[in-house]
Amino acid sequence: MDGADDEVREIASLLADDCAQTILIETANEPMSADELSEVCDVSPQTIYRRLDDLTEHDLVAEDLEPDAAGHHTKVYTATLDRAIVDLTPDGFELQLSRRDRMADRFTQFVDEVRDR
Repeated sequence: MDGADDEVREIASLLADDCAQTILIETANEPMSADELSEVCDVSPQTIYRRLDDLTEHDLVAEDLEPDAAGHHTKVYTATLDRAIVDLTPDGFELQLSRRDRMADRFTQFVDEVRDR
């Protein structure tokens, strides 16, 4: 088994996890903090942080800082996964992931394009 097979298995296992699925679904709609996700998923904050670490490691969620009314910053998470396609090939499984562009990335790309004109 090679590294690509390991990655397919890790991501497939992660996507099969109920908690990870809920995190992805909820954060696809709006950025959410770990505390908010803990409440929505009805699991401990430690479980949420473990799933977020795994999802972040595979670039399925992005982490940002969001200011609150008191001037503090809270980490919030947004799903970057748009689509996952698993193909069975003669060599094994192939995984294709499509990711959403984050607003900050789209803005940076826009500025770069304007600057290059």
